[in-house]
Amino acid sequence: MEFTYRAYEALVVLLREQGYTVQNYRTWEDSARCVILRHDIDTDLAQAVRFAELEAEVGVRSTYFVLLRTDFYNPASKQSLEKLRHIQALGHEIGLHFDEKAYPDGAPEETVARILHERDVLASLLGTAVTTVSMHRPSKETLEADLKIPGMVNSYGKTFFHDFKYLSDSRRRWREPVEEIIKSGEYDRLHILTHAFWYHEKDEPIETTVGRFVRSANRERYMQMMENITNLPAILKEDELFNENL
Repeated sequence: MEFTYRAYEALVVLLREQGYTVQNYRTWEDSARCVILRHDIDTDLAQAVRFAELEAEVGVRSTYFVLLRTDFYNPASKQSLEKLRHIQALGHEIGLHFDEKAYPDGAPEETVARILHERDVLASLLGTAVTTVSMHRPSKETLEADLKIPGMVNSYGKTFFHDFKYLSDSRRRWREPVEEIIKSGEYDRLHILTHAFWYHEKDEPIETTVGRFVRSANRERYMQMMENITNLPAILKEDELFNENL
């Protein structure tokens, strides 16, 4: 499967042709044959917005999981909140993407307490309830713990990680042939994780995607400085951004 918007649209069409109904983490039992579509926002909120718009265009709603502790974006900033609320306005759900490696090692009950704390912070920022969580870089111990989190659905709990057929494009690689599995009709319950970061109008190698994202940080930082320093071009012209001697 190519990592393009057209290929993802085709995947949604294929799911429908094979009799799958798109459900979420609370409504999946309403359908005999269902699929949960999930997206972890690891790096780029803008790409997530583009993907959310695409899904709205093809008539599906999914769950977007947001990191609270990350160096790539600030979910509390004005621009980030506008993006997240736009995703919600399109009919999608915002869940918590929890990174246990942002904390010292702890017992399962400590992990649950940390998840609930981050949930409350994210819910306060959004002004809406946050009732789902996915793990970012989960440890083997966390996956095996089948964590029960009060008031929340754990997308890596036994139900969704083992009872469903779980498929993921992590690190821009499907570990199993997702289209063939859908066509086989072998599984009545599918749980599909995609990362909007990898998808574009045209298929491109991983080196291109990562390289462009890293280089784009210069321009993003420049625009942020424009809002905080009067007459920034007098200090640094925009066309000097990529001057390697600076």
